[in-house]
Amino acid sequence: MIRPLRRPAPRTLRGRLSLVALTTAALLMTMLTVVFNTVMDRHLQHQADSELGSRAAAVATTVDTSGPGARVVETANDRLLDANVWIYTGSQLLEKPPTATADGTLTRAAGRLAARGDERCTTVEADSPRHVRLCSRPVSGHHSAATVVTALDLAPYRNSADTLLLGSLVLDAVILVCTYALTRLAVGRALRPVRTMTDQATQWSAVGSDERFGAEGQPAELARLGASLDALLDRIRAVLRHEQQLTGELSHELRTPLTRIIVELDWWRTRPRSAAETRATHEVIAEAAQSMRTICDTLLNDARESAQNAATAPGATATAPGATAVVPVLHRLVHDLDGRDRVKAVIEVSDPELTAGLAPALLARIVSPLLANAVRYARSRVTVSVRQSPGGVRIDVADDGPGVPRAFVDDLFQPGRRADDDDGHDGAGLGLPLARRLARAAGGEVSHDPTYTRGARFLADLPAG
Repeated sequence: MIRPLRRPAPRTLRGRLSLVALTTAALLMTMLTVVFNTVMDRHLQHQADSELGSRAAAVATTVDTSGPGARVVETANDRLLDANVWIYTGSQLLEKPPTATADGTLTRAAGRLAARGDERCTTVEADSPRHVRLCSRPVSGHHSAATVVTALDLAPYRNSADTLLLGSLVLDAVILVCTYALTRLAVGRALRPVRTMTDQATQWSAVGSDERFGAEGQPAELARLGASLDALLDRIRAVLRHEQQLTGELSHELRTPLTRIIVELDWWRTRPRSAAETRATHEVIAEAAQSMRTICDTLLNDARESAQNAATAPGATATAPGATAVVPVLHRLVHDLDGRDRVKAVIEVSDPELTAGLAPALLARIVSPLLANAVRYARSRVTVSVRQSPGGVRIDVADDGPGVPRAFVDDLFQPGRRADDDDGHDGAGLGLPLARRLARAAGGEVSHDPTYTRGARFLADLPAG
């Protein structure tokens, strides 16, 4: 298959703009050159006609038409006047140039002009000279009339026209070369800020920098470009932050089931086990693996929905809520928490039939960090209360631990922040931010109750089922 040939085009914007400027200048210079040379041709022809008219007027003074027949009066400058001059009376030739023949090309052309009897000019191509301009002038008297035809060699005028044409073409070429060079220079200088902005955007996007271009002090075009690049950088930074957050949340949430799997395997390997103990170990591992799968599906689905509904405000959801019984989910979470032998967890329920408008896995992912945080810092007791709230369900998780330091309250839901990294408790500071983000995505909220003084209390407000 033969591919059609493509016209080569510059690959850079600088080259394309320079080519457009060169093409435009070439078209303009062509039009100006044509107009200029046309005007000059007409001007030179007018000069030749004026000279022929002056010569014909001078020759007409030597023609006597007062008698019954026209005759030529001899003068002192007769030789000068006879050069390239034909005098006719009617169709009769009275006088012709000494070098012209009676049947020559110029003589025949002069006869045709004289036969018309009016002032007229024409250009005749002869052997030598090549181009000759002829003009006729009638001379009238009382009793007779004559016609004077003068001729002029156009070679000097044609040479002047050719010189002007060549000069204009050379000038056009010089102007086009200068136009192309100056356009490339000007466009290169004009695009230098764009190139600088592009390099900066590439560098900033690679490291997630907070630097931005802004519109202050920039031309309108660069201001719009800067605004577009700023929006792109913000989007790239949001994507990077979202990926880092998702990675951290997965690591945080998968740590507990992985720990259970490792503990069960270590326990099973310490000594030979019976078939019942092996089955129990397998069940624990299978349950932990299923929990890991549920965690991955929940977080990935939430991340996918957040990416597809980037314009959705916090606290709004684009999907129709389901209906999940809250109490069974809470009992399962309390039973699975590490450290349950040390800390007593109590569930207080006002209505065992309360339902929340979200999937069971999502409900577990929201409440689980609150319970894990309470068990981690409680001295002896964790209280979970569930009650109806205006428009939804409220789950309170309270502990009798030291509480949240007053200086740390503002950073409580910031990812990766902990009140004290050396408090002896494990944790990455991702559980509470994850719980709040998932709750807001489902149309709810997770908050801290600063009025609770006997420890720490967190409130999970969820939509009703």
